[in-house]
Amino acid sequence: MIAAAGDALWKNGAVCGKKFTVKCTGPRNGVRHPCTGKSVTVKVVDQCPGCPSTMDLSREAFEIIAKPVAGIINMDYKKYA
Repeated sequence: MIAAAGDALWKNGAVCGKKFTVKCTGPRNGVRHPCTGKSVTVKVVDQCPGCPSTMDLSREAFEIIAKPVAGIINMDYKKYA
């Protein structure tokens, strides 16, 4: 499971290779109840320049925590221990 970090999280590549546990916390568009209630651990492997969010998850990772139709969600993340 992989992700690209947005500019605010990327910090000149400091998070590249780091793992984070990510969980959906709610919708950011009209999709009601997008969250599955699960969390997923992802590894940051790239930067997502200009992304409006903190992370851009791979499709496989996103589908674990949210309905694919949601597209964009609010999420919490913490560094994986």
